[in-house]
Amino acid sequence: MIKTYGYAARSATSGLAPFDYEHRDPGPKDVRVTIDFCGICHSDIHQARNEWGNSIYPMVPGHEIIGHVSAVGAEVTKFEVGDLAGVGVAVQTCMRCENCLAGEEPYCERGMVATYNSKDYDGNVTFGGYGDNIVANEHYVYSISPKLDPAATAPLLCAGITTYSPLRHWKVDALKKVGVIGLGGLGHMALKFAHSFGAHVVQFTTSESKIADAKRLGADEVVISKDADAMQEHVNSFNFILDCVSAQHDINAYLKLLRRDATICMVGLPDKPICVEPFDIGTNRRSFAGSFIGGMAQTQEMLDYCAEKNIVADIEMTSFDNLNEVYERVIKGDVKYRFVLDHKTLKS
Repeated sequence: MIKTYGYAARSATSGLAPFDYEHRDPGPKDVRVTIDFCGICHSDIHQARNEWGNSIYPMVPGHEIIGHVSAVGAEVTKFEVGDLAGVGVAVQTCMRCENCLAGEEPYCERGMVATYNSKDYDGNVTFGGYGDNIVANEHYVYSISPKLDPAATAPLLCAGITTYSPLRHWKVDALKKVGVIGLGGLGHMALKFAHSFGAHVVQFTTSESKIADAKRLGADEVVISKDADAMQEHVNSFNFILDCVSAQHDINAYLKLLRRDATICMVGLPDKPICVEPFDIGTNRRSFAGSFIGGMAQTQEMLDYCAEKNIVADIEMTSFDNLNEVYERVIKGDVKYRFVLDHKTLKS
């Protein structure tokens, strides 16, 4: 077993504090990654505080992991010691079901094993990226281009693929008018990707202070969603809208903006149910959908695309001793647009 040091939540109310734990030794197909950076996702907070009711303690969060390969199993073919590598949201799936065989591992029928706050198929609890290393099967480890800033690449492994995947699935391109709801960790990546695909992109926000930044990031238009007249101007006009908001909000105001046979897809994860008005769905034969992360191959595709187009997250670096303060800032939306932990600040 590999002795590991990190930060963990020991209960829903304890905050995060230093924690000693162990990872397995690398098996024949395993890669050990010494972690350099880990993004802080809002879902880390939901799970550390048991807001989804599925938390396992002690919990080491973190699934936006960038580091260097420090050991490989005898049968590993993709990596060598010293390679830049990443680990995202998943670390195990059955690889036998219809969904896994189709390259859609996050929808594994047996159940995807998450990088943390999960139990693998042997019953072992998984620990994530708020620690000094991680071990995973090479199938769930990604190659990272040296062209990319590694710290700013970390959020691509969740915020990036969570937005890239539905934009690709619903075939967003230069012929589409696309809306992005919310300009946070997810929203700013959705905006960058939709713009890079050539779409006409409209950013929805409740804050006038975000107008200039939205345009800097690629928005063709910015709509203040509290302005009823501004919203009315876009009724029945969108091909696709990506909802990136994790707080409670009125989804029906956006359903009205979809044209015939268009879709709104939710990737934000509010902690309470969303109320949908049936008439807003029935009108124009609209669809209300959801999406999770992409499969392993699509995630690598996204990383390669980002290297080609020089797309990374806008980040603020932070340290482990500020973790609990940073969580509060994330809740308040006080970050542009993703916090990333610098593991040089992790001291045992």
